[in-house]
Amino acid sequence: MVAPRILIVDDEDSMRFFLSEAMKKEGYPCATAASGEEALELLNEPGWGIALVDYNMPGMNGLETFRKIRDKRRDVVVILMTAFATRELALGAIDEGVFDFFSKPFEIAEMRIVIRRAIERWQLHDEILDLKSDLGEKWKKNPILGESQAIKDINERIHKVAESAVSVLILGESGTGKELIAQALHSNSPRKEGPFVKVNCAAVPHDLLEAEFFGHEKGAFTGAHKLKRGKFELAEGGTLFLDEIGDMPATTQMKILRALQEREIERVGGEETIKVDTRIIAATNKDLQGAVDREEFRADLFYRLNVVSIQVPPLRERSEDIPLLVQHFLALYNKSFGKHIKKISAKGMTLLRRYSWPGNIRELENVIQRGMVLSYDDVLTDQDLLEVYPALGEQAKSQVREKTGKLQDALEDLISVEEKKLIHHALLQEKWKRQETADRLGISRKSLHNKMKKYGLMN
Repeated sequence: MVAPRILIVDDEDSMRFFLSEAMKKEGYPCATAASGEEALELLNEPGWGIALVDYNMPGMNGLETFRKIRDKRRDVVVILMTAFATRELALGAIDEGVFDFFSKPFEIAEMRIVIRRAIERWQLHDEILDLKSDLGEKWKKNPILGESQAIKDINERIHKVAESAVSVLILGESGTGKELIAQALHSNSPRKEGPFVKVNCAAVPHDLLEAEFFGHEKGAFTGAHKLKRGKFELAEGGTLFLDEIGDMPATTQMKILRALQEREIERVGGEETIKVDTRIIAATNKDLQGAVDREEFRADLFYRLNVVSIQVPPLRERSEDIPLLVQHFLALYNKSFGKHIKKISAKGMTLLRRYSWPGNIRELENVIQRGMVLSYDDVLTDQDLLEVYPALGEQAKSQVREKTGKLQDALEDLISVEEKKLIHHALLQEKWKRQETADRLGISRKSLHNKMKKYGLMN
């Protein structure tokens, strides 16, 4: 990576010369400015990474210069210098965002360390910007993480549907990522600059749902001390995500239907009709068509919501996506937990792929989190996973027992077929004389009789 340019800002000629010579000896490209105003002019040029700014300058002081630099170039790392440092001044400056603060005169070795750390900060900022750019492109191309055909189909449908304003119904079990799909539809749509507002219909008490969606006027009911805008208004120009729509009571369903049809609402306790421009995306883990058939959900609202549907498969039906999801969670929580776990062991991955995941992706994420918190190595093993989530092993044992049972049944069937052939052949050899046949087979006459009866060889 190219070294950043260092800008030295100090009103003293001797200090500017001393610092610039020191930077050149370290191999850093640099330039100088005699005032904060001159520094801001120079910052119009590209390539700046570090600014060494004196605090005590006539006109604009160092802290004021920092604030102007921060507003102009947030990527520039600022270090303040002063001959009259106080603890309060240093702490205040760092609290505002100054990278470091040291007193004059200072040792050249100290300066080298601070500059080196500042460059590392600048490089990290640059890497984060590149990463965000890469992630943005990946998000546009494949909003939902996965390599299975089901996820490829969902990503393709997201791209087809996102551009329009039609309502979308997302169906799938809890924990499959329905909200992530809703966010992807919003983020890839012309409404992406607008708000993404979500309501969990199952989490809001039924008697408060209407006020939650449509808002209320001051004094509309006991406790309504001020006007409140509802979710439809808050999502104006953006997307309203109705999660767990199947849990919405019938009275609220009717009012939601009217809002969708008329594109207008009325606040609770209000008389004014308010026009709304909001795209609706709904999700449920219930069989909504079945609820319509049982008259538990309004058919007309169902058809309004279900212009386009997206069915999200459970994780157990796309186990090929598990390694990619695991790597995603490792990267995510390595940063959060300050860990450096690179991967899951082969046996550990086998455990994860064999498990049925009734809680889907949410459950998988929880297991990875648990394992990472308690692990001190750079690889999560099968034993690490079993320690934090014994259910992985219990299900594996159950599957082994089931397979063993099936194998035993198949083996017994094979033995029976061959035993029947052997007895029938011996009977023919001994012309159906039972004692002679029993002797030939090395069994008792009674055992021969029972086996002949079992295999239908009685004559």
